[in-house]
Amino acid sequence: MSNKLSRVRRARKTRLKIAELGVKRLVVFKSNSHIYAQIIDEAGALTLVSASTADKTIADSVKNGGNVEAAQIVGKAIAEKATAAGITNVAFDRSGFRFHGRIKALADAARANGLVF
Repeated sequence: MSNKLSRVRRARKTRLKIAELGVKRLVVFKSNSHIYAQIIDEAGALTLVSASTADKTIADSVKNGGNVEAAQIVGKAIAEKATAAGITNVAFDRSGFRFHGRIKALADAARANGLVF
């Protein structure tokens, strides 16, 4: 099984469990050059809030979008946008990625700025 198929399989299992809980989910995706975060509603049909290193406001403040510092900035931005939209409780969907490095940095920054998961 390829690495991508393994990651997608892990992501599917996580998303099924989050769907049972019926809460909004903070979805994270990382590529080599960027990191993306979205908060999606319970039904999975609507993106409520999003932030990424590809956004103009964040891209101007980071030199490289594929490192831990950029992930911390995205985590802070998504938490601030979520609290402004009245969202405090979410489930963390790491999209099958291991919880270390950039994923952990984004999660820690989001927790430090007001999101609960």
